[in-house]
Amino acid sequence: MKKSNTKKIRPVIGRVEKVDFPDLDLYDIDCKTDTGAYTSSIHCHDITTYRLDETGEEVVRFFLLDPSHPSFNHREFVLPVKTRRKVKNSFGESQKRIIIQTKMMLFSKVYVVELSLADRSRMNYPVLLGRKAINKRFLVDVSQKNLSHKLKISAKPL
Repeated sequence: MKKSNTKKIRPVIGRVEKVDFPDLDLYDIDCKTDTGAYTSSIHCHDITTYRLDETGEEVVRFFLLDPSHPSFNHREFVLPVKTRRKVKNSFGESQKRIIIQTKMMLFSKVYVVELSLADRSRMNYPVLLGRKAINKRFLVDVSQKNLSHKLKISAKPL
């Protein structure tokens, strides 16, 4: 079978985007695009894991963002643990992190992504979008910012 010469047109994202996570009730959250990071991550705190009595499934309980963040909603999340993965943080230290799976919306399209749960309180952006989430979905133009959000704003009726 012959391979098609048509290439999929990928949306362009900037170095920073505003992302929606509908299942986490987070909208227009600042997200740093990082092609050097494999795994995406989200800022959270009070992370605890346990097994459900009925099924034995491992779940994680956590709170997203910090109380000082404008989108902080005091909501406790309990989600299945997708996996655990060794991740190098921005300081070059390896950490074993819990990975969850959730939906992310960019350019009015929903993508399933994996997020490591991390303390990003010392970082400028609460969410980091890594290569695994970007690969084969988007192109990155580091000279741009908030391309998806600008399109979202311009599409709203007056």
